[in-house]
Amino acid sequence: MENGSKKWGFQANKSLSTSSAITVRGVLNLLLDKLNKEDRRQVIPLAHGDPSAFPCFRTTPVADEAVADAVRSAKYNHYAPTVGLLPARRVGPSKDFIVTETRGPHIWDPLTRLETFKIVVDNACKKKARKVFIRVFLRKSVADYLNRDLPYKLSPDDVFLTIGCTQAIEITLTVLARPGANILLPRPGFPYYEARATHSHLEVRHFDLFPEKGWEVDLEAVEALADENTVAMVVINPGNPCGSVYSFQHLQKIAETARKLGIMVIADEVYGHLTFGSTPFVPMGVFGSIVPVLTLGSISKRWIVPGWRIGWLVTSDPHGILQDSGELAGHDGSKTFVVESIKACLDISSDPATFTQGAIPQIIENTPKDFFSKINNILREAADICYEKIQDIPCITLPHKPEGSMFVMVKLNLSLLEGIDDDMEFCQKLVQEESVMILPGITVGMKNYLRITFAIEPSALEVGLERLKAFYERHAKKQ
Repeated sequence: MENGSKKWGFQANKSLSTSSAITVRGVLNLLLDKLNKEDRRQVIPLAHGDPSAFPCFRTTPVADEAVADAVRSAKYNHYAPTVGLLPARRVGPSKDFIVTETRGPHIWDPLTRLETFKIVVDNACKKKARKVFIRVFLRKSVADYLNRDLPYKLSPDDVFLTIGCTQAIEITLTVLARPGANILLPRPGFPYYEARATHSHLEVRHFDLFPEKGWEVDLEAVEALADENTVAMVVINPGNPCGSVYSFQHLQKIAETARKLGIMVIADEVYGHLTFGSTPFVPMGVFGSIVPVLTLGSISKRWIVPGWRIGWLVTSDPHGILQDSGELAGHDGSKTFVVESIKACLDISSDPATFTQGAIPQIIENTPKDFFSKINNILREAADICYEKIQDIPCITLPHKPEGSMFVMVKLNLSLLEGIDDDMEFCQKLVQEESVMILPGITVGMKNYLRITFAIEPSALEVGLERLKAFYERHAKKQ
């Protein structure tokens, strides 16, 4: 430095740039930079899973009203506690307690949701009582929602609210990233897992999915990859980026394989119930009695509100293997401390906005079934359009028609194209020439594939796929 002063002692963590480069957001930013500013046509976004901008994917008015009610109530202006259940147990006789409402002369029973007579509690507990009740009430709402599909009952203790599913991934991988540990990720998969694992110094090992078998997991590869340092395998169902929906039988085989290897299953179910094919959605938690499952989810996709950032991390673990105590904690009787570590990690993390948490019970309980049916019907129509239009574009082939989520993976045949070397170059030239954004497969672990999002207005989807066809015809090799 000048004038003989000491050299600056700070420097940025350069590994962050490496991690972010392999995320969907990082690649989308690269593609946006390639847009032709002179092209006045509408940009067709077939690269990311956020259909909320399109009128046909507008969320239910129930959700809008729930958030507005939560804000107007002035009951959700405080900090949200991390968990709140343990202090609350000290107020009442059990976890099904009655908690004092400090803002008025009444209290609430979180199970019956009826007002009852005021009780006297210790003043120190009183200050936190209302916050504690809210957290329990909201976690119970999520537990009740998930219990609809499970053969056993989750309790509020099994549910941890997060800032979308993204924070649930962060918490999960941070908790599991002990020195020397490795994790098994699907290929193709959601790249944030790899980015976050890299940031947490958690070794990543990839197992393949079979395109010709509906993108099922290669379980033999899973067994070959696992060793004594493997902590978990990730299963994304319904599938991002593949549009797959796994059968009950395949999920059971996954659970049995994980049990055999002594690893947990991380079940990413952010697209849960967004299915429109012949295979119904089955949550991985159904097999929690075979292997412990960490279920990650949110309201982002099913309710089409990704910007609201409300998600959850749930321990589907009826035998208590993930608890910090208990007879079944580990195969050898040792304690796993997973739940304790989740709580500790949340203690040093941010919470979802309190008013959006406050809206959750109303959103979950009051959303009509026909809203979900409408969304799935639109996705079915869009998937059919995508499937039919792709048949007319020779340079891409579709291994498996999508049955769920919002995406489809297609294989790129570069031998039919002139002057295009790989999927990244294909997508960059496509956005330059046609203002159509498609995600290169390398982003999700499959070089020379493309991930196409069909969750947009059907008419816009048709326009985008027609432009894709025109792009192919312009770059097709001359015979």
